[in-house]
Amino acid sequence: MATAPKSDLWTRVGSAIVLFAIAGTALWFGGIAFGLLLLVGGALVVVEWLALVRAMGLGSGAKAALTVLGPVAILGAMAGLWFIRDSLGMTAALWVFGMVWATDIGAYFAGRAFGGARLAPKISPSKTWSGLFGGMIAALVVGSTIADRGGIVGVPLWIGLIMGLISQLGDLGESWMKRRAGVKDSGKLIPGHGGLFDRVDGLLPVALILGALAFAGDIAVRAAG
Repeated sequence: MATAPKSDLWTRVGSAIVLFAIAGTALWFGGIAFGLLLLVGGALVVVEWLALVRAMGLGSGAKAALTVLGPVAILGAMAGLWFIRDSLGMTAALWVFGMVWATDIGAYFAGRAFGGARLAPKISPSKTWSGLFGGMIAALVVGSTIADRGGIVGVPLWIGLIMGLISQLGDLGESWMKRRAGVKDSGKLIPGHGGLFDRVDGLLPVALILGALAFAGDIAVRAAG
């Protein structure tokens, strides 16, 4: 089995460290810093989204719908993340990110360990049903743990199961777009990783849903003591 050259591996690792440092610093400070990161990041994802839509060869109606609805949903997700961080605090924001990260990690290791039937072979051949359920369970464990210890109330602890599913559907949705467009990545912004959309495809629908719930007042953080 062929392996990636060491130079490519170190490029991916270096890019990941830089991204984590930038995002982590902005998340820690919150406010304008986090809002600016989300605004710039959202704009970059919109650019990549529109490029994919143009290359997908869709009919005029579907193309027009994705051209309008996609950017609205992307920016709505970014606004949701900012609202959660600004109104509920960093623990709530980490709760959102934690479920998405846990989904990715759980799906990867469960798929590797158990293999089995392919989830959507025509869209993303590497994804399996075992990976789907592994990601959901991982999101459940991490999400319920952070929610319990961080005092997040208003949603059932098993919300992680749903968010684990939604995150993976977001990933599959982007995979479908890239396959239709005939490209491997959504862009070349991040060395060794592709586009920014490639990194946040699972986060966007989760942030959009939880941001809407937070704005509606269905999610809160219990006061200490």
